[in-house]
Amino acid sequence: MGDLVMGDWFGRAVVDARTTMLTEPFVHDFVRANMWHLKGRDADLLVDTGMGICPLAPEVDTPVGKPLIVVATHIHLDHVGSLHEFPLRMGPKVSAARFDGMDDAVTYAYMFHNLDGAVSKLPAPGWRAADYRIPPAPLTRTLDEGDVVDLGDRKFRVLHLPGHSPDSIALFDEADGLFFAGDAIYDGMLIDDLPDSDRAAYCRTMQRLLALPIRIGHGGHGPSFDRLRMREIASSYLRRRERFVSGL
Repeated sequence: MGDLVMGDWFGRAVVDARTTMLTEPFVHDFVRANMWHLKGRDADLLVDTGMGICPLAPEVDTPVGKPLIVVATHIHLDHVGSLHEFPLRMGPKVSAARFDGMDDAVTYAYMFHNLDGAVSKLPAPGWRAADYRIPPAPLTRTLDEGDVVDLGDRKFRVLHLPGHSPDSIALFDEADGLFFAGDAIYDGMLIDDLPDSDRAAYCRTMQRLLALPIRIGHGGHGPSFDRLRMREIASSYLRRRERFVSGL
């Protein structure tokens, strides 16, 4: 991946000729997520939309008239903040009805309101984290296990991978091995203690990922990873949970 190039609010890094990573360097690292823009033949794909503090749509380089499919991997604040800016909105069937309201208790936006050091740079004069809200973004298509997101020259299979959240989904190109993981797995400390996290489900997800033949994975946080590294992350989580359950 290329170096992160800083803009007024967003940073971007070129992964390859078809893939760009966007992020928000000035937000707290707890909610500093990766957004992935992939160019397809018939449509482009954007995976997740960050916090929504500043407009994201102008930062996404898609030709006029070409469809941009936007997929939310789950309904947490750092992945759905700008979803309302895009007309083709897809997301998990499990939580589909909740995108209509984007309630603070569902998105965990309330956690950001009093977060120390929420931003390291004000996006606008007088901006306050306490005023942060996520606009409703009703889904135009719901995604469930086995569904396909088709860009014309490549197809992504939807995987339902609960644990971090009950609605976590990922996209897997079975022909190429490209994997957009959301927060199901990423190269960092995995969060499994949110009110809607399910550690038993997370263990089942990790067992499933051990056998997934990815080539490269792009997660919702942290650096990208190959199959070997994904197996290391999944195995480490499973060992940690096993030690906890056994009381060691």
